[in-house]
This record gives sequence, C-alpha cells and structure tokens, in this order.
Amino acid sequence: MKYGLYPGCSLNGTGIEYGLSTKAVAQKLGIDFVEIPDWNCCGASSAHNRDHLLSVALPARNLALAEQHGLDQIAVPCAACYQRMKAAEVALRDEPTRREVGEVIEMKVEGKSRTRALVEVFTNDLDAEFLSSVVVRPLSGLKVASYYGCLLVKPAQVAIDSPENPMIMDKLMAALGATPVEWSYKTECCGGSLAITRPEASLGMTANVLKYAKLAGADCIVTPCPLCTSNLDMRQKAAEGLLGMELGLPIYYFTELMGVALGLEMSQLGLTKHFVEATSLLKNTPAAQ
Repeated sequence: MKYGLYPGCSLNGTGIEYGLSTKAVAQKLGIDFVEIPDWNCCGASSAHNRDHLLSVALPARNLALAEQHGLDQIAVPCAACYQRMKAAEVALRDEPTRREVGEVIEMKVEGKSRTRALVEVFTNDLDAEFLSSVVVRPLSGLKVASYYGCLLVKPAQVAIDSPENPMIMDKLMAALGATPVEWSYKTECCGGSLAITRPEASLGMTANVLKYAKLAGADCIVTPCPLCTSNLDMRQKAAEGLLGMELGLPIYYFTELMGVALGLEMSQLGLTKHFVEATSLLKNTPAAQ
C-alpha cells in the first residue's frame, strides 16, 4: 500500500516518538509512505485564528504538491494538521475558493488528493483480523483510555468517527490485545492550545482528562495528537499537584503501542523519550504462544 505522508512540524520535534514509531510500524507492515516533497507548515492553529484565506492556502499548497506527485491519498499523523488539511480539501470544492487559493499559492490545485488521518489508515485500511494475526506480543491485561481530543472528530465535515463516542482507536487497541476502558472524556479538550495564553485554565482541563481516565481504571492513555500528548505527559506532575492525587499514567501514541504489539524494540519507538516513565508498564507484555 502506498500513501503520501504529510509529517507536519511535530514528527521530528516535540512528537519525535510519533515519527519514529510511525516509520517503524509502517515498515513492519509493508506500508509505503512517501513524504510530500517541499511541504510547508499547515498553519495550525495560528493561521485560522488570523486569516481565513491564509488558513486554506497553507494546507492547500501541500495538497497541490501531493497532486503534482501523483499522491492520491495523504496520511496525516497529527490531529491538528489533519483537521487543517481536511478543512482545506473541503473548502477547495468551491470553485471560486479554489481559483483564489491557486492565485495565492501560485500553483494549480484541484483538491483531488484525499486527506486521511493516520489512525484511520491503520485501522480502516488494515482490518482487525489482519492486525490480530500479525501481533506477536499481545497487550493482554493493559487497560487503555483512548483519547481522541477535539480535532479528529469535530466539526462534522472533517470527522473520522462519531463526535460523541468515537471507537476507531478503541477497536485498534482491542485488535492489539489491550482492553479499552469506557470513559466520558475521550473527546474533551485537554487545553493544550491554552497552555501559553491561559495556563491556569489549561491545567484544569488537562487535570480533568487525566483524572477521569484514572477513575475509569485505565493504566495509560493513548492518543493520535502531538499537542495532547505533550500536554498530558509534560504537565502531568503539575496536574497531580492540582488534583491532590497520584496519576502515574503513561501517555502513548497509538503507533507506539502498535509497535510493541508487533514485536519492535522500545528504543525504535521512542518510548524512552517520555516525561512519565513509559517502558515499565509494557515490559511484562508476553510474547504470543
């Protein structure tokens, strides 16, 4: 299988473990990701807060580049990048908008390349039966809170699943042998975008997500969003102080848990790069008999 890949600004920076695990898992599964040449920042989230045309033009240039290189489907790991790319794809269906954007980016763009969230590719294009068949270290006994955040399932025009109770990542975790927990905060905002401008409000939102995952009996949280991961991981100690309770919840990218289940080494997946220690919980994962 071949897809275009839009890595965005996080996969080699704050979300480097997402980048490492995505490449390792794709190679293991025989998926060919072709990085869009000369890609640019999609503008999330500063552009759409300032100028609508800019917010469409920035991701539209990436779509135009994908079209030029014959990449019909674009896998996007970052939830924020996915939303901006998908929103541009939708906006380009309008001919006057498409013409105006083409003038701004000085490139022909038709909006024909399809934007796909990476979790959607790994779950919908690889069925559960196949995934279960390639698992060599089932995540048996691991209770996982699947945290989608607010960008993959809202608004409806770009949603990859139900905005109220998405299950796509829960199904993926189940195929890997883990036990998804039921909880009510899976699509609540973690406050990551407010961390600089309104840190107190952000911390309260972060703490709530962590608290309710813990109360649901989760051993860890899994997410497809670099901003959410950084926020829940890096600020977890501060959240413990605010809540007056110990949390100790590793925050994993779904690709990291896929990699472990597929038998890849933890060092390949970036699992040693977390703030909350993330390897101990997985070291007792048994090999399949």
